[in-house]
Formats: sequence, C-alpha cells, structure tokens
Amino acid sequence: MNRLDKAYAVAAAGSNVRITAIKAMQLDSGFCLIRVDTDAGVSGYGECSHLSGAIARSVIETHAAGGGRLPHLALIGKDPLNVRVHHHNMFYAFPQRRPHMQVLSGIDMALWDLAGKLLNQPVAKLLGGSFRDDIELYSHCPQGDFTDAAAWPDRAAELKADPHGFRTFKVDIHSALGLNMQEYVPSLSPGDIRKVRRSYELAREHLGDDIDIIVHCHCELDIPSAIAVAEAVEPIKPIYYEDPIQPGFSENWLALRRTTRLPIMTGENIELPEQALPFLENQAVDCLQPDIVYSGGITGTKAIADLTALYRTPITLHNVSGLLLNMASQQLAASIFNCPRIECTRGATGLAWAKTNPLEIRNGRMKISTAPGLGVELDEEYLKVHRAEGEPYWA
Repeated sequence: MNRLDKAYAVAAAGSNVRITAIKAMQLDSGFCLIRVDTDAGVSGYGECSHLSGAIARSVIETHAAGGGRLPHLALIGKDPLNVRVHHHNMFYAFPQRRPHMQVLSGIDMALWDLAGKLLNQPVAKLLGGSFRDDIELYSHCPQGDFTDAAAWPDRAAELKADPHGFRTFKVDIHSALGLNMQEYVPSLSPGDIRKVRRSYELAREHLGDDIDIIVHCHCELDIPSAIAVAEAVEPIKPIYYEDPIQPGFSENWLALRRTTRLPIMTGENIELPEQALPFLENQAVDCLQPDIVYSGGITGTKAIADLTALYRTPITLHNVSGLLLNMASQQLAASIFNCPRIECTRGATGLAWAKTNPLEIRNGRMKISTAPGLGVELDEEYLKVHRAEGEPYWA
C-alpha cells in the first residue's frame, strides 16, 4: 500500500488524522515551497512565490503553528480535512498583518530614531513639535470569568491600585462570553447577549463612574451580534466600542453605525492612509486606532493622523508591544493635535531592554521624552543574553 492509499484507508476507517508539522524550503531558483505533514505519513505541498525561507517559517510559526499570541488557532494537532476552518483561523480570526509591512515599519521607526540622534532632537520635534508634554493612556483589564460577580471586587481593586494610575481600561468581550481571544464565534444567542450585558454591568458597578471602559472586541462578531452587543452595553456608557466586526472597510460598518450611539473605534489592522480613507469618507467610525508597526511606521501612521484630522476625527495609537514602540507611539502622539490618548500595557515600565527604562507614567499619563531620537539607550548585553535560541547576534 503506498502512502496515498494509506491516507485514504485511514480516513475511510474514521481514524483521526492530525497535522504534525508545517515546513518551508526555498529553492535555488527563488521559489519557496510549503509542506504540511500528518501522522498518516502523507504530506501536502504548496508554494508561496519568492518569499525567503526565513520569512515563510516566521509566518508559519506565527499564524499556523501556534507560536503567535493566539496558540489555540494553530493547525498543529488539528484535523487536516477541516480546510475551511483552518482558512478562517489563518485569514480572518488572526489579523492579516503582512510580515513585510511589519519589517518595513520597523525600518521606518529606526530611521526616525537615527535622524533624531544625528540631529540631537527628539522625534516629536522632527515631526513638527509637541502639542503636549504628556499623553493620557488606557490599559487592560485582567482576564477571567466576567460573569462571576464574586471575582469583580478583587479585579477592580487590582486595577485601581495599579501604581501607574490608569483611568481607562479595555474590558474584553471574549471573557464575557467564556471564549479564547479571537476564537471563531457564530451568531450570538440571546443567552450570550445576556452574559455580555451582565459582564459589563459588573464592570461598571465595580470600577465606578470615574473609570472609563472600552468594550474590547477582536473582530469576532457578525452584524446582528455586533448590533445586539452595542444595545446591551450602551447603558454603561463606554468611551469606545472597539473592533466589533471584520477589519477593513465595508458597508457592514455603516449598518452598525446607523443602529448605535456608541462611539465606534477601529484601525489596528489598517495599512497606510488609503485603508483609512473609506472609514473617514463614510463617517463609519468615531475614532481610528492605527499601530505604528502595522500601519506603515511613524511616517505612514503620521499620514493617517493628518488625513484623519481633515475629517475632525480623533485617533488613538494601538500599542501592546515593546519598549521601542511605546517610545515611538508617545513621540508621534505628541506631534499630533488630534491624538488625545494612546494604549499602554500595565507592564510597560518593567521592560528591561534599556539600561534605564525611559517610560515615565504617573496618574495615567506618559511623559513625553525630550531625549534625542526615540529616547532609548538599549542595553546590548541584555539583548545578547536574551536572544531567541539559535538567533545570531544582529545578523
């Protein structure tokens, strides 16, 4: 029996074939091949044009093999015949942030840092000057069962005691629903909506009226569910309803806009100003939230901010990454008059990439650095010790 016959036999017998590995190999002609292995001893092959093997392996690790921030969407260990499910998880549940966009955005960030160091000026000064000396921040509520009333006093006490003094928090809908983040969600049932309503009622009750709440989604919902969630959370007066439906502009955003008074925010998945424009032209959202790494670097995100200003629409900056993105975000935010606040993780000041962490956060606000460039002096010895396994040093 050859291997293909064996695979047919395994499937016909009802056995559970599982994906065991996804691999990439670049040929000397430049073409890059993909191989998906299974425990049935049969492999499938594909190709992905002229990507380098290293880039292909990085994308595989992040989007398909479970090495990214959504390991439950991994294909490894899953039934290979669930092709449509895997397609959804790779292309929709996991945001499509093209790897070269991230790499080129990082280069753009480094160029601004270099320019500031060469000219002995902070990046904000090179962008035209600072509109503010500090910037308001919003952060994140700890995960858990948000329908459990008994857990909320401790959760709220933790947030209120945070030494950074944040006054706005994202409260995630997947915790209200008891799901993994960005897990595929069919249309929500009335019972699901009652869970959502109760969760955000508890959040408001225990956080109080002095703390703002962002209803934080990850593009999970269909339109009827998004409309129902908006109605359910409207009584708590959230400052934003973030990413309720699929990223990228469509008429769905207008359908949602027509049915709710909630301030709608999206944008962490948009790339460059041309992807922001239809949201603005159609008055589909109340705030855009680009991310420097995903939206085209400091240059591209500044272009989005300038375009958004023409429509008298505010922006925030999506920022859940490392020390350099934090510093780049504060410098860009300082130079933009229509950027009232940016995102920041509660652990940002604990990042040890620099000899001294330059982030200064007090009373929920981040001080704008006036040091040259991004204001970061990286600790090369720390970086050398903390390289990924097998990673060459600054190769």
